[in-house]
Amino acid sequence: MLNVPGHDHIMNRQRQNPKPYIAARLDSTRTSPSLPVAEEVFLLISVIDWTSLFKPSRNRSAKLSEENQSSTQSSGRLQAVILDWAGTTVDFGSLAPVRTLQQVFVRVGITLTEFEIRRDMGLPKQDHIRRILSMKRVQHEWKRLFGHLPGEVEVAQLYQHFVPLQFSCLLEYSDCIPGLMGAIEGFRRRGLKIGTTTGYPREMLDLLVKASMEAGYIPDCNLSPGDVGAGRPHPFMIYENAVRLQVYPLASIVKIGDTPADILEGLNAGTWSVGVAATGNMMGLSQRAFEALSASQRETRLAGARTELEQAGAHYVVDSISDLDSVLDDINARLKSTVDLASPFTKKA
Repeated sequence: MLNVPGHDHIMNRQRQNPKPYIAARLDSTRTSPSLPVAEEVFLLISVIDWTSLFKPSRNRSAKLSEENQSSTQSSGRLQAVILDWAGTTVDFGSLAPVRTLQQVFVRVGITLTEFEIRRDMGLPKQDHIRRILSMKRVQHEWKRLFGHLPGEVEVAQLYQHFVPLQFSCLLEYSDCIPGLMGAIEGFRRRGLKIGTTTGYPREMLDLLVKASMEAGYIPDCNLSPGDVGAGRPHPFMIYENAVRLQVYPLASIVKIGDTPADILEGLNAGTWSVGVAATGNMMGLSQRAFEALSASQRETRLAGARTELEQAGAHYVVDSISDLDSVLDDINARLKSTVDLASPFTKKA
């Protein structure tokens, strides 16, 4: 079986409790006929991987081995990058969702700290609101104000307030992050396809895509959680990107983003995961505020941002999307190495 980044983690989880894992995935396809093709395709792959824990016939084993070796030999290079939006390619500091969520909660009498908002950044926005409402301090404030704890009705109501507020300011925060266009040109020179994922709903993503096209940033595939039935940290947006971009194996894809949710999305999909520390959620500063920091202040905050992304499981961490060349070179070298192809998830010492 071809090992890909994150494969050992996924297989270990299946070994611990394989039957419920498969049963849940199979049940979801039976009850949801509208699931995208990508999820069904990769469901099948997951089931095949799991059944390989049992000993198949010798002929079957030999055939699978030959197929996987052929796939490995033909894919010893990167084929695609999948990029996040806010904080990675646009919206330096990932400010748009923070400012909007602050306004949403102020309207109901609760003032959120930046940390409370940024803790779960990268998730689909309705899930993000749900996580905020699960915080003990927020629950205490909600009960004090309204006499009961918040539930799904409140999640839906707050999300309904969030949508028009986010639309009203999204384009204010749609400028491309410095270095993006140079990075995109570099990806194209390498022959890489470019996909994207986001925590924004489709309508907001379409707005960003249109603004970015006018600026010259034109990815090959753009997906939102609603396109695949679930967002981060689930891997389904990456799976669907792979299908639409016609890229395989998943070890030939790099997921790049500025939040732990981005990193987990990549790990769960079996791709390489690269964190972006300076321009996104982990720093949480506008470009002007970031550049106003003293050298020592900047390095102290960057060190903390890098550490958080590394602890989330990132294979590599860069400060900006413009810093990816050496990382992509290193991954390519590892993919071409027979040693690393045996286990590309192994981090370098």
